[in-house]
Amino acid sequence: MAAGYLDILRARHAARLLTGTLVGRLPNGTASIAIVLFVRAEGGSYSVAGALAAVYGLATAVGQPLLGRAVDLYGQPRVQLPAAVVSALGMAVLALAGTGSLPLAYAAVAVAGLFTPPLEGGLRALWPSVLGGEERVHRAYAMDAVAQEVMFTAGPLLVTLLVALWSPATALLVINAIGVLGALSVVVSEPSRAWRSAPREAHWLGALRSPGLLALLGSFFFVGLALGSITVAAMAYADDLGRESVYGWLMAALGLGALIGGAVYGARQWAGAPERRLRVIVGLLALGYLPLVLTPGPVAMTVLAAVSGVFLAPAVACSFIVVDRHAPRGTVTEAFSWLVTTFGVGAAVGTAVAGPAVELGGTAWSFAVAGAGGVAALLVLLATGKVLGAPPRTAVAVRGSENDRNGAVEPGFSSGHQA
Repeated sequence: MAAGYLDILRARHAARLLTGTLVGRLPNGTASIAIVLFVRAEGGSYSVAGALAAVYGLATAVGQPLLGRAVDLYGQPRVQLPAAVVSALGMAVLALAGTGSLPLAYAAVAVAGLFTPPLEGGLRALWPSVLGGEERVHRAYAMDAVAQEVMFTAGPLLVTLLVALWSPATALLVINAIGVLGALSVVVSEPSRAWRSAPREAHWLGALRSPGLLALLGSFFFVGLALGSITVAAMAYADDLGRESVYGWLMAALGLGALIGGAVYGARQWAGAPERRLRVIVGLLALGYLPLVLTPGPVAMTVLAAVSGVFLAPAVACSFIVVDRHAPRGTVTEAFSWLVTTFGVGAAVGTAVAGPAVELGGTAWSFAVAGAGGVAALLVLLATGKVLGAPPRTAVAVRGSENDRNGAVEPGFSSGHQA
């Protein structure tokens, strides 16, 4: 298992690109907790903190596909680094001006979110040119999904440490400065500077004109909804027990399950079309969420949380392959950014729905939202089997053609600078 990942990391530029992307995404991965801690330190209410975090999340959801399309049109360095700098400046305004003027605070977080650079989609667009072979790229997608879990675990811990050592304002400034350095590390690399998207057909819908991509986005909206609802449900479960530490254990178990699942998934080569494989994985993901409604004791619940996370990273990694196969030529970064946006919006909706579910029916009902989200994600994939059955004709690869420089086995695998 480890040998396959080491093979990827030994490839020229791979470790740098992965590390730079993760570091560059720290501001986005820690924004919610950093904003809440800052607002509370300023004497603001939880309502204001939540509203500012929500504005940041909404602005990020809007900005990612727009910036992703700009990357496809103009290249990575001309978009990623300026966006990272503007986003960091937005957070710097919040940190330095405080919450005395709420309109200014809202404007600052809106700018920070809107200009969050699409580093995640950019990295996935670079993998084919860096790694070459299809099997290595697919393993890199799995490693990418696992690395995200590490980032979302370590990032909040870093914010907490900076707050303890200095202040929430310092934490905002430092995290965003580090993010700019991460983006800089990526865009000055040779693969990022050399990357060009494939020629694209002018169309106002961009990547969204692909029926297969729309089907995938519809499914992953519900996957995000399930994951977002679990964060609220786990807190309600911990409150029922009167033990806040249980929340941390449940979320850690969920992350551990995802780490294990992603590592195992990426360690082997999978035969067959990824669209069919994704349906199986999402079905198992939904099956893992359903037992959470039983809300047993904390030990058993922690085990169930770990099991529910096992198929999350494989589902995300497999979705990257499906995006790559169905994105229209010249829209690969935009397509990956749409996946990030849809997943994030789904998570926000799940968080919003799980709260009333707790109040209406108790903790079990909020976990039922997660189960329902998983089932809905599977149903979307099953209902759209025809459009997900094969990549669009514009992306189907012919051995030796422009879209398949590596002679990929699976049709539609994009290689080099092709989308």
